[in-house]
Amino acid sequence: MAHKLMVVIPCYNEEEVLPETSRRLVDKMASLVKKGLITEDSRVLLVNDGSRDRTWEMICDLHKQNPLFEGVKLSRNRGHQNALLAGLMTARNRCDISISMDADLQDDMDAMDRFIEKYNEGCEIVYGVRNKRETDTFFKRETALMFYRLMKALGVDITFNHADYRLMSNRALNALAQFDEVNLFLRGLAPLAGFQSDVVYYDRAERFAGESKYPFKKMLAFAIDGITSFSVKPLRLITTVGMVIFVLSLFMLLYALISWVSGHTVSGWTSTLASIWMIGGIQLLSLGVIGEYVGKIYNEAKRRPRFIIDRYLSESGDDPVVDHQK
Repeated sequence: MAHKLMVVIPCYNEEEVLPETSRRLVDKMASLVKKGLITEDSRVLLVNDGSRDRTWEMICDLHKQNPLFEGVKLSRNRGHQNALLAGLMTARNRCDISISMDADLQDDMDAMDRFIEKYNEGCEIVYGVRNKRETDTFFKRETALMFYRLMKALGVDITFNHADYRLMSNRALNALAQFDEVNLFLRGLAPLAGFQSDVVYYDRAERFAGESKYPFKKMLAFAIDGITSFSVKPLRLITTVGMVIFVLSLFMLLYALISWVSGHTVSGWTSTLASIWMIGGIQLLSLGVIGEYVGKIYNEAKRRPRFIIDRYLSESGDDPVVDHQK
């Protein structure tokens, strides 16, 4: 049975890679239609996340040349996760299934066939998982694996080596729409829907053109968002460390009293100095962790929209959207 598919692709400064991405998507979508996996009215939704180059102009040209391509323009740059969510929420009432992927051609488009086959077998969510990370540098590969292990240790349900290449059914998208948090980490939210899921393994290629939109600074911020959005264990860890330090301080007090009684008070200078630096560092680290959670509470309390859609290029034309916000 053929299903209406919407492929959702966030785009930020992708003018170098977009021509090749669109060409391959035309071929891929035609192949899926020919195999009877998707309907002819399936579409590709390109989400412009406040790009500063010609990305939006290119999306407009693609829409004019081929009805396969639709476009969403956010009012300003909101980040990859918000741009992806904007596309998914735009697509959810217009498709049976959606597949999200990046524009850089690192995700293997041929895996879409297996995604849809898994959906036909009853899966509501299908995760694209990398076979290996040979295209990454040693530092990026090891830090990524460390992140996944840490998330698992903190009790977060997350799939190893899965980014945002996934299939979600209309039912799963409607479930995702019920999560209202401003601090987005879609890799962690998707499993919370709780529907039947499976994985499809694929080989990830090197970026076709342009530069990575996730330098170390952004990756670190993304990791912190993921950890603090889904686990309170760091706060509990602070409590545990505090208890350990309190017990150690009792021993230090006993040591100080013995030194005073024996007349060797000067001998504790090194241990005292080390203790001050250690306790001071732990206090600052603890305040930082608590600050991360307080900051998230602050953002959630304001309830500002996660994105605002400026324009939507659909089959009906170029329509300004002033009230489509989430």
